[in-house]
Amino acid sequence: MNHLRRSGLASLLAAASLLVACAAFTPAVEPQVRQALAPTGKLRVGVYPGSPTSMVTDAKTGQKVGVALDLGRELARQLDVPFEPVEFRRVAEVLDAMKAGTVDFTFTNATAARAKDVDFITPLIDLELGYLVPPASRLQGPADVDRPGMKIGVSQGSTSQGTLTKAYQQASVVPVASLKVAAEMLAQGQLDAFATNKAILFEMSDGLPGFRVLDGRWGLEHLAVAVPKGREAGLPYLRKFAEEAKAGGLLRSIVERSGLRGTANPVAP
Repeated sequence: MNHLRRSGLASLLAAASLLVACAAFTPAVEPQVRQALAPTGKLRVGVYPGSPTSMVTDAKTGQKVGVALDLGRELARQLDVPFEPVEFRRVAEVLDAMKAGTVDFTFTNATAARAKDVDFITPLIDLELGYLVPPASRLQGPADVDRPGMKIGVSQGSTSQGTLTKAYQQASVVPVASLKVAAEMLAQGQLDAFATNKAILFEMSDGLPGFRVLDGRWGLEHLAVAVPKGREAGLPYLRKFAEEAKAGGLLRSIVERSGLRGTANPVAP
């Protein structure tokens, strides 16, 4: 009996220690901060499939993972509100939802154009931009792409579309509705290459045998936490959240879990 009592006491002490540890990592949130970041009482996190920076399905476990998804899940936990992922076909739709105020949080490329519509926290990850090409392609690097007759796919409404439309002098930019459509068009020979960040390209190449991501890059994406305009009361808390996620190893573990590739520098020290 005494042994059982000692075991029960040990279990209670262990549980109490765990609760204390969790409390240490989850500081009290002021009501105005929670109201600013999750005004409906839950954190609505905007994601789209096919990019480890947003959301992909782990082939081994079948679970959905991704930087935006898992950072949002952790922020919801710290805010002590329900976590609600909201899925879209592509990043442009996520940003439209942010502008409309129907999504509270995402993680995406922080550009000057997008900063007019959403507020970004300091970028956490730099990603290389590149090209995915079919097995028989003679393209060797980004310098070979801008040629007459070349059809280069981009996600409709993406920053890649705007950048490459201005940059190309000879190649044609072809907007596509989703990454799934892009893969189909590449496989059918309707595109000579698809351009976006390498995290997406490597993910696509896994499902397209013989396809390859070209060496080199045509630019960089600077990925950051984003929230709708008008959430100023929550920005200091969000900055601290992002800083601690990187410094404390949370971001690195999320990146590893999501299988993110194509980063231009280490994600964390």
